[in-house]
Amino acid sequence: MEQESELVTGEAVVLDVRAAKLASRGLAMMVDVALQLIVLFVAMLVLSQVAVFGDEALALTLFLVTVVLIMVGYPVIFETLSRGRTLGKMALGLRVVRTDGGPVRFRHALVRGLAGFFIDFWALGMLGVVAVVTSLLSPNGRRVGDYLAGTLVIRERMPAARTPYVGMPPQLAYWASQLDLTRLPNDLALAVRQYLGRTSELRPEAAEALGYGLAQQVAAAIGAPVPPGVPSWAYLSAVLAERRQRDQAKLRPAVQYGQPSAAPGYPVVQPQVAVPVTQPQAAAPAPVSPPETPSEPAPENPFAPPG
Repeated sequence: MEQESELVTGEAVVLDVRAAKLASRGLAMMVDVALQLIVLFVAMLVLSQVAVFGDEALALTLFLVTVVLIMVGYPVIFETLSRGRTLGKMALGLRVVRTDGGPVRFRHALVRGLAGFFIDFWALGMLGVVAVVTSLLSPNGRRVGDYLAGTLVIRERMPAARTPYVGMPPQLAYWASQLDLTRLPNDLALAVRQYLGRTSELRPEAAEALGYGLAQQVAAAIGAPVPPGVPSWAYLSAVLAERRQRDQAKLRPAVQYGQPSAAPGYPVVQPQVAVPVTQPQAAAPAPVSPPETPSEPAPENPFAPPG
């Protein structure tokens, strides 16, 4: 079972992360212990040959040293080289990080490994009873080794978030249409899009601080400061929506009204319209009125008003 936890970065920004609790950490531990026991079994087979053909005391000493190296060295080496992940944590999507959100280093992994062997699990831990009790009492599922090393195990394998749709604030539509966005870097635009998609997941203080910082970076890049009274999220939304609209306009095919669009690889053939040649006309002769002949009276119009 997992719950949201808080990490305070070096910039004093509070971030919400999903801390790994006892269930997921226990499964990862089972995977790691199974691998350690396999390596330990192979080592016992090799040392047994030493005991048969050599000194038993030497074999026992080598066995104890091998046990310590496997049970302590395995998590220390993997967490140092992979920045906080053993094979079991990789399988469960877990990672060890510092309490300030940074990656762990060798000293953090060494303290966790030694505490795990001597306190949490094996030597004095009564086969993991100490670790289980400490993890249940901790709000973030931390064991003794985590408290001594200043670390926390988090879940880093989260469902893929949908790409947020950034809309244009109506009050900023005309203002955004006058901006020069050619100098806006792509990586900064991507950071703005990710921020706008996660504003509802962040704490209000963190969202405001991150939005203000991004707005200042965008303003410095495009040379347009945030208008007075406009929130940072609205400013960033207007800039990103205008940039998307211009990109879509560039990709839209330029098809003029009344002209057929060409298929890929085929030229556009304009229809040939015959234009009549106008010949100069001579002056028409004056009309000659025909002679008057008696004619019958025209039929009376039935829709004419009575006279």
